[in-house]
Amino acid sequence: MSFPLLTLTAAVPAVGAILTAAVPAARRTAAKWLALLFSLATLVLAALVFARFEPGGERYQLTESHAWIKDFGVRYELGVDGIGVALIALTALLIPFVILAGWNDADPSPSSSGGGYPKDRADSRWRPTQGFFALILMVEAMVILSFEATDVFLFYILFEAMLIPMYFLIGGFGDRAHAGTDENAAAQRSYAAVKFLLYNLVGGLIMLAAVIGLYVVAGNFSLTEIAEARANGSLDMATNTERWLFLGFFFAFAVKAPLWPLHTWLPNAMGEATAPVAVLITAVVDKVGTFAMLRFCLGLFPEASKWATPVIIVLALISIVYGALVAVGQRDIKRLVAYASISHFGFIVLGIFAMTSQGQSGATLYMVNHGISTAALMLVAGFLISRRGSRLIADYGGVQKVAPVLAGTFLVGGLATLSLPGLAPFVSEFLVLVGTFARYPVAGIIATTGIVLAALYVLVLYQRTMTGPVKEEVRSLPDLRPRELAVVVPLIAVLIFLGVFPKPLTDVVNPAVRHTMSDVQQKDPQPEVEAAK
Repeated sequence: MSFPLLTLTAAVPAVGAILTAAVPAARRTAAKWLALLFSLATLVLAALVFARFEPGGERYQLTESHAWIKDFGVRYELGVDGIGVALIALTALLIPFVILAGWNDADPSPSSSGGGYPKDRADSRWRPTQGFFALILMVEAMVILSFEATDVFLFYILFEAMLIPMYFLIGGFGDRAHAGTDENAAAQRSYAAVKFLLYNLVGGLIMLAAVIGLYVVAGNFSLTEIAEARANGSLDMATNTERWLFLGFFFAFAVKAPLWPLHTWLPNAMGEATAPVAVLITAVVDKVGTFAMLRFCLGLFPEASKWATPVIIVLALISIVYGALVAVGQRDIKRLVAYASISHFGFIVLGIFAMTSQGQSGATLYMVNHGISTAALMLVAGFLISRRGSRLIADYGGVQKVAPVLAGTFLVGGLATLSLPGLAPFVSEFLVLVGTFARYPVAGIIATTGIVLAALYVLVLYQRTMTGPVKEEVRSLPDLRPRELAVVVPLIAVLIFLGVFPKPLTDVVNPAVRHTMSDVQQKDPQPEVEAAK
């Protein structure tokens, strides 16, 4: 049996979570360093997975398969394709920066509002600092394993289980920059956490019905066995059955993604969470939804995917335009980034269901690049908010004169968000639009409005917060500290590197996209060339 590298990659952060949670209450700093150490070890293992993956080899590599629940045909079955490898790398890359950025977010504070915890609860039985970092590592373990799972039931368990630590991270460790009383802050955090949980649980329950239906039809949960049975004709789903099962899976993934009109939990969750947890939500956890659309919706239900494509493209276009328009009118920095992410997820879904190789390659790259660019912008915004104690755009002005490095990194993160050429998101957004134009030119034209609106909300945000006269409240703001620079500078470096040289990612992703295109029996449209007269 080959070395279980995929299991180890997910097991390391899980073990780290347990050990971090067990650190004595008085040793908060030790818990932080332990969590960071395990996140870095996971990054090393993810790099090893990336290095050992052969783009020209089998579709699923580094596979592991063990019997789990024999009576129901459930197996502990893992394997990665190029799309999974890219997203594992993204997750492992971001978690150390999330931990560094949130280094002090769960430390004692004079008040319980908006983060931290009361000093009078800093006793031997109360260990929120340890819990905060343990929950982050547990989310990392579940997300990585979900990208590796090729058993549908195993994936479902992970898809639902990751909601539990995320619920506590949102509701228990909220943003300290919250207007109003402690009671109001706690109520807002609770509302956001419950809304996040309920939306995703409803989606998960509908998916559970579809998972059971798939087992009744196919007789097992193995993604590879079901795909093989469909290819050789031994499994023939009735048209209506396939469509109902597709809808059950897609609904859950659209909630997680999030796709309009199932998006409304995201602005609340990102607004009330700390900036690092907001990054964990939109840059890591939400990618499970769009990844699953490629792996499970298109892989298991190809005909139903093509049947639903026109409606899904309309929903994606609404997400693009609606998210960008609402972002333009936001007064809250974090909610602006949340609505911008809704717009960006619209681009990802559009690329997936354009059913072209350029669109799906662009969508996969978009998942990676959006994760990095949103992390850079949101974390710098979090550093800014923690200094001023306010999320409101109107409370800032002239920051670039007192904290030029902070303002500069904020600008780069914003320019990446609007897909400036030379930065990583440009490549993915360009591919999505090219792939969409090839098959659905009208949809491609509508989607380009998202680019214009992105430039508007990013540049207006920068103008209102960083330029103009220096407001008295920001006059004494310190610039980025070494720990904060250690978070932001590598992210910006990766954005620039992938913006000018995306080949390491495209080489891994493109073969997986070709397999997905084969699943849905689609070929790229050929350009129409008029014969010379």
